[in-house]
This record gives sequence, C-alpha cells and structure tokens, in this order.
Amino acid sequence: MGQTGVRLHRWDEIALEKVTEMLSRKIVTGEREMLVQVYIKRGCLIPLHAHQSEQMTYVLQGGLKFLVAGEEITVREGEVIHIPSGVEHQAEALEDTFELDVFSPIRAEWLTEGEDDLLR
Repeated sequence: MGQTGVRLHRWDEIALEKVTEMLSRKIVTGEREMLVQVYIKRGCLIPLHAHQSEQMTYVLQGGLKFLVAGEEITVREGEVIHIPSGVEHQAEALEDTFELDVFSPIRAEWLTEGEDDLLR
C-alpha cells in the first residue's frame, strides 16, 4: 500500500469526535473527497447552511428531515440524498440516526480544531 498512496482505514480505530451532546462523528479523508460516519440523536437540528462541497447522505439507521432549497425531504434507512454544491440545506433527526456523508471536495474546516461551523 505504501508508495501508491493507498490507505486502509478501520472505523473502530478512528476516534469518535463529539461535536455536541447531540452529534458525534468519525472522519476519513482523501485528497478530494471525505467520508464521515455521523451519529445524531433524535431532535438534533443542523441549521440552514451551504458549502462548496457536493454532499451525499446515506441513512443507515433512523431518519432525517431535510429542508433543501425550501423543499422538505425525508430520508430514511437505505435512502441517499444528493445535495449539489452551494445549495442551502438543514436537517433534523426524526429519531436516533446513524448515517454516512460523502463530501467532495473535502470540508477542510472540519479538520481544523475549533473551526467547525456545523452547528453554529
């Protein structure tokens, strides 16, 4: 795996980052994309925001109610929502939820201590 740049990541070896009492995550990054495991407690609201990164959210357990460009979309277990770059969105956990987010390009602000604006 060395010189090719290939890396193996094990979720159970990645520290769980507690963003708030309601949301925790684990992050894996490459050069141009980011994969994030997100654990969200029921009732958690991720406020309206937009970012340069294209986003795909795959709900593995639970459910999220998104407001995307003024449209309400509920995403449940086994479903994926694609949010294009620059589109305003917010999300609310309808129940305790476990999901995977893919971002491209990476959300560099998430990798800098104290610079995360996810829940502000």
